[in-house]
Amino acid sequence: MIFNDGCVQEEYQKMKADGRWLNFSLEKRNSGKHAVVRWKIIFTIMTPSQTHLVIIPSYNAGAKLFETVKQAMASWRPVWVVIDGSTDDSAAALAELGGLENGLCIFFLERNSGKGEAVLHALVEARRAGFTHALVLDADGQHSTAHICSFMQASQKNPGSMILGLPQFASDAPALRRHGRRIGNWWANMETFWGGIGDSLFGFRIYPVQESVHILQSTRGARRFDFDTELAVRLFWAGVPPINLPVPVRYFISKEGGVSHFRYFRDNWLLIRRHTVLMLELLPQMRRVWKLRQMARNGRNVL
Repeated sequence: MIFNDGCVQEEYQKMKADGRWLNFSLEKRNSGKHAVVRWKIIFTIMTPSQTHLVIIPSYNAGAKLFETVKQAMASWRPVWVVIDGSTDDSAAALAELGGLENGLCIFFLERNSGKGEAVLHALVEARRAGFTHALVLDADGQHSTAHICSFMQASQKNPGSMILGLPQFASDAPALRRHGRRIGNWWANMETFWGGIGDSLFGFRIYPVQESVHILQSTRGARRFDFDTELAVRLFWAGVPPINLPVPVRYFISKEGGVSHFRYFRDNWLLIRRHTVLMLELLPQMRRVWKLRQMARNGRNVL
């Protein structure tokens, strides 16, 4: 599209604000002997995926919810947000981003039921709508939305796998978060015989919709802090091998709008209980899980 110099900036900003366009660039042109400066706006249209979507569960995430959703929509569509009983009115600002016509869908749960329950609600609707894979990320801004496309591409090339984020912590990341997860990772690896789950707790992942719905509806666990750990282990048991991709993580302090609902003793006790259950369930199927481990390790380098 070509505009005269006088209106280009106005039109350019309108199109960027519209939200449906990607890969903007401005190209300056001269129109021959009249020396009139003209500009060409180069753009592409984002076509919502029919198979892969982004799911963002949120509970009292504050202003970070709007930032996260906006950034996610700039990388991929559709984006589905599940407001899990929030009381901070953080979802009100999402109206600025449009609705279904812009690829944004918002679900509201009456009471806080946990991340796993919120994601399950969206997964059930995604299965009904025909989606096959869902990338789940947190609403607090810690996960890099810039990596959404590369994860989606990996999933499209390997539809039978789950794509797991491998967190790359900055030097300012809390030591408790960096080192404390090693115990949980050890147990998850024991439960899969080191079949390839790089990080059992990191929530930036792509899950197969059908298998995940079946697993979550078949267990009473995986509803809160135990969600990512238990679902990854049970997906592995179901024959879904992991592929690990590095993703940077950023932790925000409260002055920067950072919000954390992690409770050290409560959530670690929940993980201890779930790992105990998983280990007990592993015992009668050790031979089968070992074969799955061999298959996963043999086919790990598929990218």
